[in-house]
Amino acid sequence: MSSPTEKKTDVPARHRGPVQLRRGLAEGTTADQHLLDTRSPADFTSTDPWRVLRIQAEFVEGFGALADVGPAVSVFGSARTKPGSAYYETGVEVGRLLAEAGFAVITGGGPGSMDAANKGAVEGKGLSVGLGIELPFEQGMNQWVDLGVNFRYFFARKTMFVKYAQGFIVLPGGYGTLDELFEAMVLVQTHKVTSFPIVLIGTAFWGPLVAWLKDTLVADGLVSPKDLDIISVVDTAEEAVSKVVGAIRSGEPGTDSSGTEPGTTAP
Repeated sequence: MSSPTEKKTDVPARHRGPVQLRRGLAEGTTADQHLLDTRSPADFTSTDPWRVLRIQAEFVEGFGALADVGPAVSVFGSARTKPGSAYYETGVEVGRLLAEAGFAVITGGGPGSMDAANKGAVEGKGLSVGLGIELPFEQGMNQWVDLGVNFRYFFARKTMFVKYAQGFIVLPGGYGTLDELFEAMVLVQTHKVTSFPIVLIGTAFWGPLVAWLKDTLVADGLVSPKDLDIISVVDTAEEAVSKVVGAIRSGEPGTDSSGTEPGTTAP
C-alpha cells in the first residue's frame, strides 16, 4: 500500500496554455484540434476570430519570455529516449558543452532527449529553456528547465525554436523531431533564415535518411545537390557542438572553424 506522500506518476495530465489539467479534466481535444478540425462556416464566424486573439497572445507571451535569452541553440530529439542510454548521455553532453560555450539550450521541455539536453545545460551552468506544447496527455516540463513556456499551437512554438536559436542540433527521434528538422531545412533552403547550421548526431541513425535524400530527391531533380549542404552528420557531442558553434561564430551555415564541409560526415 502506498503512503500518502508518494507521488503518482501514471496520472493522466496535460497543459491547456498555462493551465495544467489532470485526471478527468485532462481528457478532451487540444487547441490545435479545434483550430484545424473546424469545418463549419458557423464555427468560423463564431469562434475563429476570437481564436486569432489567443494565437496573438501566445506569440506575445513567447516573445516576451524569450527576448533576453541571448545566444542559443535548439536541441531536438525523441521524448522516448531512455535515461542512461547512449543517446541520452550524448544529449547531456551536448547541453553541457553548449552551456560552457556560452549558449542557452532550448528544447521542447519534455522527457527523453529534451530532458538530457536541459540537464546538461544546468550542469554546464548555462540557461536551460523548455518550450512545452499542449497534447492530449503529457508529462509536463522536465525538472531541468529554468525558463519554461507552454504553447497551445505547434506553429507558434516552432516559431520560437527558430527565432531565438542560432542553430539546431538534432538527436535521433520520431515524427516530431523529423517535423522540426525538415522545417528548419526548408527555412534555410528558402533563405528565410541565414547562417543557421543544422547538425545531426548519429551516422547509423541518420545515414539512411541522408542517402535517400541524395539517391532519390537529388537524383530525381526534386532538390539540388547543394541542398544537402544544409545539414551535417556527426557521431559525437563534441563534433556537433564544435560544428554548430564554429558555424555561428564564422557566420557560415553548416561549416565549422576547421573547414569541414557541410553535408558530410566528420572523420
